[in-house]
Amino acid sequence: MVECEMIAGRRVLFVMAVDAEYGPHLKARFTPLLTGVGPIEAGIAMGATLHSLEARESLPDLVVSLGSAGSRRCPLGEIFQITSVSWRDMDATRLGFPKGVTPMVDHPVDIPLVTPLPLPLARLSTGANVVGGEDYAGIDADMVDMESFAIARACARYDVPLMGLRGVSDGPGDLNHINNWMELLGLIDERLAQAVDLLPGVLACTDG
Repeated sequence: MVECEMIAGRRVLFVMAVDAEYGPHLKARFTPLLTGVGPIEAGIAMGATLHSLEARESLPDLVVSLGSAGSRRCPLGEIFQITSVSWRDMDATRLGFPKGVTPMVDHPVDIPLVTPLPLPLARLSTGANVVGGEDYAGIDADMVDMESFAIARACARYDVPLMGLRGVSDGPGDLNHINNWMELLGLIDERLAQAVDLLPGVLACTDG
């Protein structure tokens, strides 16, 4: 079982998708929950972990979801704080629901996240497909990933605040091999670690 990190007197749970994104700079700072790839794996892992922590009366005060993302609007290698996350796979418009809203569930199209750090902001879209090429034209968000919406829904179930940090690993050109995605992960690891280093000062100044 992954434990929360204690930062400025707060329990913080770090969440990532896969070990490939968890480089030496981040390894020097925390041990994350690794969910696996995609919204199904992320939802299962996040929900099970929060359930277990709740049973031990150890729910986190903050969840930090971090890793890579694709974008054609945000510069490669740069780190962004996520203002909101949507689910591009969900489409029940034939039943009268807005695109991105789960039928019979009360959530907005864009779920807002907490943004305590002094970093550039971006909107994120989660889905089960690897986005590339002209796929970006149909996505109303700055960045894309495959896990954050599921993590946000699990956090909402347990009333735990969620913060998102994403580094842009791909987007320009076409993504047609895993090596294209992995090329910038070392740089993103270093820059995400610098963002994480801002947390103690921010959390120490936050009430609650």
